[in-house]
Amino acid sequence: MKIEEKIAINAIKNDKKSHILLDQEICKECKERFCIYACPGHLYSLNEETSEMQVEYAGCLECGTCMIVCIYGAISWEYPRGEYGVQYRYG
Repeated sequence: MKIEEKIAINAIKNDKKSHILLDQEICKECKERFCIYACPGHLYSLNEETSEMQVEYAGCLECGTCMIVCIYGAISWEYPRGEYGVQYRYG
């Protein structure tokens, strides 16, 4: 089974409030955009119109990779509140 197939089996109960916050002032200065490439859920993107980073927290796999690869400290990440987040169903 491919990793994409395994991820698709997971259940995610989303909160209305994001558990990932971005400091747009820091993001605007970032040239590398490591979060876009490192996130296994492919949740990060750059809005071409506003030049702001966006994160779709609803598909977060809660690995914390984004916070680690952001060398500028623009990402504030914490686990979702109780009863919310990812429920792994494979392995």
